[in-house]
Amino acid sequence: MRVIKFREFTSRYTNLVTFVVLVFLLAILTRGQALTWASFKTLIIAEAVRAFAALGVGMIIITKGIDLSIGYVVCLTASVAASFAQIPTYETAIYYGHSFPIIVPIVAGIFAGGLFGLFNGVLVAYGKLPPFIATLGTMSIARGIQLLYTKAAIVSSLTPQFKAIAQTSFGPSFLQIPFLGIYVIIITFIIWVLLKHTKQGTNFYAIGGNAQAARVSGINVERDLLCVYLYAGLLYGCAGVLLSSRLALANALTANGMELDAIAAVTVGGISQNGGVGTVGGMIIGIFTMGLINYGMSFLAIDSYYQYLVKGAIIILAVYFDMKKYAKRA
Repeated sequence: MRVIKFREFTSRYTNLVTFVVLVFLLAILTRGQALTWASFKTLIIAEAVRAFAALGVGMIIITKGIDLSIGYVVCLTASVAASFAQIPTYETAIYYGHSFPIIVPIVAGIFAGGLFGLFNGVLVAYGKLPPFIATLGTMSIARGIQLLYTKAAIVSSLTPQFKAIAQTSFGPSFLQIPFLGIYVIIITFIIWVLLKHTKQGTNFYAIGGNAQAARVSGINVERDLLCVYLYAGLLYGCAGVLLSSRLALANALTANGMELDAIAAVTVGGISQNGGVGTVGGMIIGIFTMGLINYGMSFLAIDSYYQYLVKGAIIILAVYFDMKKYAKRA
């Protein structure tokens, strides 16, 4: 009987079990050196920005969609935010001689992300384009706009106030907590409330489970699909603002490959590619599981090129086991 319960637990909380196993494995391989508070702080800082992107695409996948534009949209929003946060006397500043309040780069970056999210939503919901094709197109558009806007130059020399948004920590010297971690907690709570305790969140799951049945039951599928892509775009905008603040710059390589990281993270976190299944808690576990793998490989001095191989293999395996899992239930 205990074996059956154990199997049920591991089947239901596969992502959590995987994370715990990886923590113990990393502790053994590094003799506990990789599990100090300083190491966890580094992990939080590294994964916080990706958490915003992953939560966005996670909601989209729940509706049985996909978004390939994440990386370049975050790159564009980071560039937009950074351009309004440059020191006005910097010779190559995009808005040379103009000083903006700290709220301007934040709003500009989030607004740019929201526009792209809205555009994706219109293409998918009302244009009836397959999400793969629609977001593949907007990915290229975002890339082009970023290069035109910045003239392919690095957007740097940002104000101390803007850099402090993502570079500041608080607490006693032995337990410095990065503000980035607090931002993740806040946005995770908001998305959890949206998905778990609102009618629209329930609609997202219904659309992912069976869009036609959802439409018959009275759900405005087009409106809700538009909203989910809009929400994701706003989250990408937040990610861009935080990333440019943390790096203190933005360029054409900013957020390169973030779509792979985000999709891999939520897939590992139990978001089914078949739609209609997944939790916010699972997404967060998936994000830090992928972060732990990256951090562990770096800590163990494994060539960074192998990380791409590992990420690709993890996505394939996660989707494979996801399909087997739900095939058995069917």
